[in-house]
Amino acid sequence: MPERYETESRKLLRRLRDSLAEPGEGQERLDRITTIIADSMRTEVCSIYLFRDAETLELCATEGLKPEAVHQTRLRLGEGLVGRVARTAIPINTGDAPAAAGFRYMPETGEEVYSSFLGVPIQRLGERLGVLVVQSREAREFSDDEVYALEVVAMVLAEMTELGAFIGEGAALAAPHQRAVMLRGGSAQEGVAEGQVWLHEPRVVVTNPVADDPETERERLREAVGQLRLSVDEMLAVAPAHDKDQHEVLNAYRMFANSRGWLKRMEQDIERGLSAEAAVEKEQSAARSRLQMVPDPYLRERLHDLDDLSHRLLRILTGQGNDTGAEMPLNPVLVARNIGPGELLDYGQRLRGIVLEEGSVGSHAAIVARALAIPLVINADHITTEALNGDHILVDGTEGIVHLRPEESISAAFRDKMAMHAKAQERYKDLRDKPAQALCGTTIDLHMNAGLMADLPSLAGSGAHGVGLFRTELQFLISNKMPRRSELAAIYDRVLNAAQGKRVVFRTLDIGSDKVLPYLKPQDEPNPALGWRAIRVGLDRPGILRMQLQALIRASAGRPLTLMFPFVAQPEEFATARDHVMREMEREDRLGHPLPENLEIGAMLETPSLAFAPRQFFEMADFISIGGNDLKQFFFAADRENERVRRRYDTLSVSFLAFIQQIIARCAETGTPLSFCGEDAGRPIEAACFAALGLHSLSMRPASIGPVKHLIRRIDLNDLRATIKAEMGNGVQSVRPAVISWFSHNTADNGA
Repeated sequence: MPERYETESRKLLRRLRDSLAEPGEGQERLDRITTIIADSMRTEVCSIYLFRDAETLELCATEGLKPEAVHQTRLRLGEGLVGRVARTAIPINTGDAPAAAGFRYMPETGEEVYSSFLGVPIQRLGERLGVLVVQSREAREFSDDEVYALEVVAMVLAEMTELGAFIGEGAALAAPHQRAVMLRGGSAQEGVAEGQVWLHEPRVVVTNPVADDPETERERLREAVGQLRLSVDEMLAVAPAHDKDQHEVLNAYRMFANSRGWLKRMEQDIERGLSAEAAVEKEQSAARSRLQMVPDPYLRERLHDLDDLSHRLLRILTGQGNDTGAEMPLNPVLVARNIGPGELLDYGQRLRGIVLEEGSVGSHAAIVARALAIPLVINADHITTEALNGDHILVDGTEGIVHLRPEESISAAFRDKMAMHAKAQERYKDLRDKPAQALCGTTIDLHMNAGLMADLPSLAGSGAHGVGLFRTELQFLISNKMPRRSELAAIYDRVLNAAQGKRVVFRTLDIGSDKVLPYLKPQDEPNPALGWRAIRVGLDRPGILRMQLQALIRASAGRPLTLMFPFVAQPEEFATARDHVMREMEREDRLGHPLPENLEIGAMLETPSLAFAPRQFFEMADFISIGGNDLKQFFFAADRENERVRRRYDTLSVSFLAFIQQIIARCAETGTPLSFCGEDAGRPIEAACFAALGLHSLSMRPASIGPVKHLIRRIDLNDLRATIKAEMGNGVQSVRPAVISWFSHNTADNGA
């Protein structure tokens, strides 16, 4: 690279830094930036296009094009050369722009006289903010050094000015991380919360993207990379020899850390004027763009390795560790890319809300959040890069919406919603000791789901009859090794003590699918939800099943014990599992341990096949619990973790309700007690419809018992059943519209 151009590149970055430090209104500063770039690059035109929304780019500033086109010219993603750069995140460099594939002529800009075109993406850590363009009359391609220099400038713009805040006519340039942001994610735990951001892993903030002394920055980078390599070698040295998966990950780390190409590219960035920290971030963004386009899932997975290494390197360079010394705020809302159940439990009930960049409705974090009754929003894109510790944040777990640094009008409306929510909860407390008895005289037994000791205080406060589902896998998931039998027995004993004689249904270990034990080798399955999970694992690993059964029997200590096996697909699976229980009962009796006063063994009906089992199965089972979450996804062939399909299918569809009716009828033939367990049981309208069809036992989250009881006490189930059956005979797809109409005219206001 010529020394003259190297000097010009650093000079341009310094000019930008100085310009951005000067006061001025947003548009004035943005216009000044384009003038500086055009002058330094010796081009007639410099333009900045930013995303107005996910599919639209807007010309926000220009030097050389017609000023009246600013905030008027817009392009769809992929439209024209600018749209192509935005879509692919790959620079376009041509000496004859009108002849280039995809060129779109925009007469309002006056760009027809400019032949040469160079456009580069403006992005930060994979987040695409817009496109930076330079153009000139001279028909020539820009040199590699010029392309590289413009990429560096684009990166600095994204880092220094948060260009995403500038969109819109007359928009003022907000200071970094000062603008209000609304993020839409997915609802994983209902509820609303207001508080301050507490980052689980605070991201490193680069405050010095431009440096004047490249030699000093190169030396800082080399020393930091040396420390990084040493730390990876140390991790490899202490990794268990038998843990091949951990060794594979660490070897991938070492490969990246020792990559000469990686180090060379960062040193080239420093030569052009970046600081060591900014060089690391630039290469992280570039690698993200490359790997996200790769179809190979293994290579895309390496993104996590590269991100982790880059963050480690940035912490070495800046001295910013995970423990920043900041004090947790009084009303913390946890913000993280993702988090394990053990880490979330460490925070406990101090948290007001949780927002995750990743996650799923069935993840370990979601299960713990439900247990702690903490509002949770998942799949909130870019929340970890947008938020800083202490930021004001509003979390609507019911709608899956997050407001970061909200305006006062938004905060006021949100507080009104929180007040209404609190008022409703107070009203439900008054129903705690009253039965869920409909106007027709039918009483519905409402039970709560649980999985942690933290759940059990809700048993008395919610008014639940008992625990309809206690998830035993959480004790396995939050541990880094297989729990001992004595540890499990002590936990189950505390659960039964806390229940104070109320019935507790213990579901045996339900792992697999999205619940993977950290100390068991994960199975490489193309479709894990339909794979080796739940009872299938227990029957194939009888040692684990026997150990858990022994712990449950010993914990009962002469009290009633209720067991339930998950994901039964064939009667033989249930019969075999039941035999295991009886053998362990005989063994415990021989050892002199007290046996349960009464033993019930049931099955979860989560697969459609079990609904068609022979009569003998229903006679053999002491009770059946419909596992609504899994049953619905298998019935509709719609993955409940897939947001694109899971909401397409209605619980109140005629086909699904007809299937539920069939299960109710089969259990009635043999007198087998039947209940419904799942998210739909906690939705008042769905719960009322289930009750009307004959499901008189429902199990749900503790917070849902009040709303469900409140509705059931205000309706006549016989009338509702007649409405449902009449609508099912009309050939409609769903009874929901008719049911909602019925509720609006037939819900008594009797103070229930």
